[in-house]
Amino acid sequence: MMRIAALLVLWLWLIAGGAARAEEYFDRYHSDIAVAKNGTLTVTETIRVHAEGNNIRRGIYRDFPLTFADAEGREREVGFRIVGVERDGRPEPYRTETIRRGIRIYFGSADVLLDTGFHDYRLTYETTRQIRFFDTHDELFWNVTGTEWAFPIRRASATVTLPQGVDAQELTYFTGPFGAKDRNARAENRGNRATFETTRALGPHEGLTIGVKMPAGSIDKPTVAEERALFLKDNRNLFLAFGGLVLVVGYYLWAWVSVGRDPPRGVVVPRWDAPEGMSPALVNYIDEKGFGGQGWTAISASFLNLAVKGLVELQDLKTSITVTRTDKQAAADLPTGEKVLLGALGSAGSSLVIEKSNGKRVQTLGRDFRDAMEKEHRRKYYLANWPQVIGGILLSLACLASLVLFGSLPEEGIVLVILPVFASVFVSIFSVALGQNLRRAKSLGARILAVAIIAFVGFVFVSVFGSIAVALFAASAATGHLPLFAAIGGIVVANLVFFFLMGAPTPLGRKMMDGIAGLRQYLTLAEKDRMNMAGAPEMSPRHFETLLPYAVALGVEKPWSQTFDRWLLAAAAAGAAAYQPVWYHGDSFSSGSFSDRVGGFAGSMAGTMTSSLPDPPKSSSSGFSSGSGGGSSGGGGGGGGGGGW
Repeated sequence: MMRIAALLVLWLWLIAGGAARAEEYFDRYHSDIAVAKNGTLTVTETIRVHAEGNNIRRGIYRDFPLTFADAEGREREVGFRIVGVERDGRPEPYRTETIRRGIRIYFGSADVLLDTGFHDYRLTYETTRQIRFFDTHDELFWNVTGTEWAFPIRRASATVTLPQGVDAQELTYFTGPFGAKDRNARAENRGNRATFETTRALGPHEGLTIGVKMPAGSIDKPTVAEERALFLKDNRNLFLAFGGLVLVVGYYLWAWVSVGRDPPRGVVVPRWDAPEGMSPALVNYIDEKGFGGQGWTAISASFLNLAVKGLVELQDLKTSITVTRTDKQAAADLPTGEKVLLGALGSAGSSLVIEKSNGKRVQTLGRDFRDAMEKEHRRKYYLANWPQVIGGILLSLACLASLVLFGSLPEEGIVLVILPVFASVFVSIFSVALGQNLRRAKSLGARILAVAIIAFVGFVFVSVFGSIAVALFAASAATGHLPLFAAIGGIVVANLVFFFLMGAPTPLGRKMMDGIAGLRQYLTLAEKDRMNMAGAPEMSPRHFETLLPYAVALGVEKPWSQTFDRWLLAAAAAGAAAYQPVWYHGDSFSSGSFSDRVGGFAGSMAGTMTSSLPDPPKSSSSGFSSGSGGGSSGGGGGGGGGGGW
């Protein structure tokens, strides 16, 4: 029985011993820190590693922070230069890569696997801006090991050598994970030399941090020129961002003054005809500063105008519209857009059916109509000034690119840059959409609905992104990044604002727009105001039909039709015959429902055309998957950590 127990104990001991031998750890971590009079630190870290080929196969890597927080909590950069890397007394190949707020140094080669057992690594580097200056003293507060190592450290130590003639006044130290105030270490002050050593092993993600207090003036402060250079370096993000903002806004102001300012408005007087005999399509083109909605409203107004002229007849079948060519001869001066539509119909008696099954023909007709109108009228009445807008966009992209390339944005800083950019785009588009919807709403109910929908979208946006924005901006305020993000957001807003401001009517276009505004006033005037106008023609079927295409072009067909509806009621009461337009065929209607029937048909033609168009080609999408593998410990300069690879 005793023999079995002895064998069992021996077996357990062998297992425990094998497990211990298989462990990967740092047997010793020593740092020699030489402080120069100018504040430069020359640090030699000697790390004795026990590798078993698990996590440490080719070597280790060391992460070193390149930023620190000053007394006001603002992020500042430190200097860093690698002097040499050795393994087991011989030079070791290494490579570096940029990581969040720092640099990662890989010791070893991807082509060479380590032997199991102990290896001694030695990293020597220089770093600057690690000394803190106070009124009463100078101070080195240094994170010797960092708190981000994935391996336990059985013993950590450090030696600090001060400049000749400088003695340490006070020493301090902390151990444990980041933020801990454990003091499992000891220190010895030997004048200009101080030593520190842990009194217990450090677990993974635990470290040793030391502090050395020196008399004020022990280390040379940066000169005025050096301070100025460091200030420019630390704040280059702000200089680049605000410089870019001033440059972009200045450019856009110059471009707007040069080409983007609208000519002065003229006096708008109600009028009952189109200025200079313009066609309904051209009225729509000038009023919309181009073809809004792909020009289908202008095409609808042109078809109505052709019908009023007796060149076509329109048949409303609720789900489709049939346009039939009559045998009436067209005038030689027929407007360009109407000439294209009439030519597409062909000879007398031929028809165009506007419905889904005929969508490709409707689509081709719309393209030909727009091309002909643009060819004849482009840049006559309105200048979008695209070269100036594109120049501003390119300048803005160059400013943002310079911030990314020559600035020092941390990863979360880039996220916080994206947030104001996105918010600026959303708010600007949101505001423009609100203005356009309110301007186009034709009734109080439509205006209320537009406001309600936009308010709901705004509420969802604020609810979803509000808490994120608060958290991110609180973090940016703590690091002093708010002005930076405000400048970047300002660049985006400047582009959006001037995108809408840069376009301007030509002098001829301004004159036509004033005339169109007078026509719109006339079409929407109350009956009593219209009757009080000197020289205004009396309402009649012919007068109504003549201006109906223009009312459709301007989106005011409903009030114009309602005006004629009231005239029809008065005419019917006086015994006049019922009105039936010869150019329109649809459901039978009485005089009381005229505005709803013909006016509604005229206003809905564009929608019928749009719904008849072929469906856009469906795009395929594929999914994807991703995967990823005061004083306290961790304070001060230095720090970082690492692991094996």
